[in-house]
Amino acid sequence: MPAPTEQTNGEATVTPTDFFESIGKKAGHLAPATNGANGTNGVHEEKVDDEKIVEEIESLCMNCHENGTTRMLLTAIPYFREVIVMSFSCDKCGFSNNEIQAAGSIQPKGSSYLLRLTALPDFERTVVKSDTAIVKFIELDLEVPAGRGQLTNVEGLLSSIVDDLELGQEARREQAPDVHAKIAEIISKGRAMLAGDAFPFRLLVDDPAGNSWISPNMRDGIGKWEKRDYIRTPEQNEALGLSASDPAPIDAAATASEDDIIPDQVYAFPATCPGCMRPCTTNMKMVDIPHFKAVVLMSTVCTECGYRSNDVKTGGEIPALGKKITLKVESAEDMARDILKSESCALECPELSLQVNPGTLGGRFTTVEGLLTQVRDDLHSQIFEASGEGGDSLASEERGKWTEFFSNLNAAIKGEKKFTVILTDPLASSYVQKAVDPDQDDPQMTIEDYQRTDEEEEDLGLKDMKTEGYEDDAKQDAAAAAESN
Repeated sequence: MPAPTEQTNGEATVTPTDFFESIGKKAGHLAPATNGANGTNGVHEEKVDDEKIVEEIESLCMNCHENGTTRMLLTAIPYFREVIVMSFSCDKCGFSNNEIQAAGSIQPKGSSYLLRLTALPDFERTVVKSDTAIVKFIELDLEVPAGRGQLTNVEGLLSSIVDDLELGQEARREQAPDVHAKIAEIISKGRAMLAGDAFPFRLLVDDPAGNSWISPNMRDGIGKWEKRDYIRTPEQNEALGLSASDPAPIDAAATASEDDIIPDQVYAFPATCPGCMRPCTTNMKMVDIPHFKAVVLMSTVCTECGYRSNDVKTGGEIPALGKKITLKVESAEDMARDILKSESCALECPELSLQVNPGTLGGRFTTVEGLLTQVRDDLHSQIFEASGEGGDSLASEERGKWTEFFSNLNAAIKGEKKFTVILTDPLASSYVQKAVDPDQDDPQMTIEDYQRTDEEEEDLGLKDMKTEGYEDDAKQDAAAAAESN
């Protein structure tokens, strides 16, 4: 669809928002406010009769090869972005179909959403699945490859998958009994999940194009809803039809020839911009944080499209215990404390009803004020700005809760509200600056070590890591290979 152009000849300016209004606004065009018996506030609105909210196109039915009707609705989803909802129906044979397509472009990074379902209300979460997304129900050991786009909820998504699996089961019973038995087991587990008898279980939506989404809830705790952005692999870029338009390498800044990285020395090396796929430069610098450890700061800037990103990487051996840091923020001086939040760290502020899952913001080396400001800006852009002031389809109660949440967050950033920052890092790679001498105890901060849970060990891949006795395993494998030859 071509991008809308602005009219400068005296006519009204046409913007993307005019095309992609929220569903509430589009419904308002069809249902004008009433006042009295005439139902139109005493004003005759001729535009309502001519205005078409849903576009209709005559198209070929792939079932009976007669002409049917395709209806398209251009709208904006709250918390997300603009989409095109399409529905086809044929009055000749009764065949119908529907799908959803992203109206925007491919995002600079891929996105992965993980939802942990623990109660029946979680089935009501909205799910946007683009035609490039992969869906996984992890406990069901089931993966749905990229295909038709869908706008549904978790219950509808799981129900459609189970219904599709049930098709052809009778034929499989005769032709492939083993396959029939395995699919029957999956169907049985899926029905148990839908009935609420198999909680908890997890839903993963992974979209290299970054155009899929699972709706969050402000009451979600840490580990309930997670979003991770990632750099696409060359294979994923190729599948999306993306490639570097100029493969010529960049003359990166000269780096040292020694193997060791020199602290405070800026290194530059060529990279590929995830936004426009043109060559760009990534700068790297190792910084030694006093009384903590050395970290690596990385920054990527693309001069072609303006894409920018920065990240913090921590190194060193994996400690035996995780670390939990609790800071009581009581003054403007506390807001200026340096803070390092690693990629594996979870952030929580109970007084602000704020929980940030590990990996959501990546690694950040900033101040307490800077960290809260980034959380506020990212959340506000997802909830209000991406869909035109939050979309009229937002319930008034939910809109009020989000407004109160951002009001408290702004008050905390301005230093008008006391709160607590809790950093929980299973890799002990996060840090908060003390307001006293390093060898003294800060009365406003507590640091405690804790034993990692089995779930944290599994997420970090530590259960599959073997650090002792692997030499003997290698010898045994070599011996077994020799005997087989």
